[in-house]
Amino acid sequence: MPTVMVQGTTSDAGKSTLVTALCRWLRRQGVSVAPFKPQNMALNSAVTVDGGEIGRAQAVQAEASGVLPHTDMNPVLLKPNTDTGAQVIIHGHAIGCMDARTYHAYKPEAMRAVLVSHQRLCQRYDVIMVEGAGSPAEINLREGDIANMGFAEAVDCPVLLVADIDKGGVFAHLVGTLELLSPTERARVRGFVINRFRGDVSLLQPGIDWLEARTGVPVLGVLPYLHDLHLEAEDAVNARQASKSQAALKVVVPVLPRISNHTDFDPLRLHLQVDLQFVRAGEIIPPADLIILPGSKSVRADLAFLREHGWETAIQRHLRYGGRVLGICGGLQMLGKRVCDPLGLEGPAGDSPGFGLLDFETTLQAQKRLTNVSGRLVLDDAVVRGYEIHAGISSGPALARALVNFDNGQSDGALSEDGLVAGTYLHGLFEAAEASGALLAWAGVERVEGQDYAGLRARDIDRLADLIERHMDIPRLREVIGLTI
Repeated sequence: MPTVMVQGTTSDAGKSTLVTALCRWLRRQGVSVAPFKPQNMALNSAVTVDGGEIGRAQAVQAEASGVLPHTDMNPVLLKPNTDTGAQVIIHGHAIGCMDARTYHAYKPEAMRAVLVSHQRLCQRYDVIMVEGAGSPAEINLREGDIANMGFAEAVDCPVLLVADIDKGGVFAHLVGTLELLSPTERARVRGFVINRFRGDVSLLQPGIDWLEARTGVPVLGVLPYLHDLHLEAEDAVNARQASKSQAALKVVVPVLPRISNHTDFDPLRLHLQVDLQFVRAGEIIPPADLIILPGSKSVRADLAFLREHGWETAIQRHLRYGGRVLGICGGLQMLGKRVCDPLGLEGPAGDSPGFGLLDFETTLQAQKRLTNVSGRLVLDDAVVRGYEIHAGISSGPALARALVNFDNGQSDGALSEDGLVAGTYLHGLFEAAEASGALLAWAGVERVEGQDYAGLRARDIDRLADLIERHMDIPRLREVIGLTI
């Protein structure tokens, strides 16, 4: 079945965005399409219908395709837990942690997992739309590559090369990338896509003419810069938000060195009544109504980071003045009395004191909990939906005052007796309007305005597909994909 791969000249060139757009466009054409990313390195992940874990971007691309996310859509996921090592997830489940050299030696086995997943998808869908990682011109990573041209060569598929003109140097990026490819790899590049263009495209035409003459590769489209586009980030923290009124709820979130699933905060960034501020290392911790401790891939190390940068003192002062504190996943674990890692899953084996704001302890275990759940918050009995991705098992008296009661009869998280501190393992809890409204009311918003977050996401996926219709050479695109003209 037709497989087409989108590669980028750099990270953040627009690979995820273009694949999402093409998936929705193909769905509009009545084509059965599935997204695929052979290898993804990201700390934003999602739980699949088959009970595994994949990169968040592939879950969004599955939504664009009108299908449920499956572990075959991202067979290799790397979740960094140090500067030189990562947890390796194969077909949705962690097999252990590896440093860079160990993983390099493991790549042939990883490639076998990639090809098995690709073959299974080919049996179910008409088109497989593949996203590369980083750039195919990273010479030091070409040996044993499974993320870019190594995969394209293995399955014999054409490649579209996308570059971001907004950052400048687009022609150098495209020509330079092509020059660094081998002859067989170069022959796979069937078209260029120039992304995030602002201005009069006719002024760009002389450059396009030169590029096509220089390389022999056609430019299939120049996609304009979309203002106010929301697409859940693959990894980088997105702090963009619209202007907010002075009366907006002030929310601050520390950017941890190993922050994970920070897409939890996208609904808050877009909410008109919330002024969300990410606070990075070295920045002053501002006054706030609500402090949220996010998920973490290395909870004990990130706890030490927070203490080093004054967050423990800031949180205690914040609570004395009546502020609220919410912990999500790793952030929940930090609120307890102790975090224990006897197996050394996230670093050296040992344990660390938590902030002690809730009476429970957490022990990390090798087996992760991966599940999609629904239930109700104890706050206003609001309906909530989300997903759990964690290896910690928490126990203690504070958990008897649960924050969430699930539909299956189980409960999750905790709410302090004074109502100022809450925590949950549940990711995505701000996506459902009812749950988001209840949490914002708990944090201090008097009259919460509803927000259709799912509708905003669907709208922007459609906006991307509209760009394909308006700004791509559709006959050539259909030919590259292998669709009948």
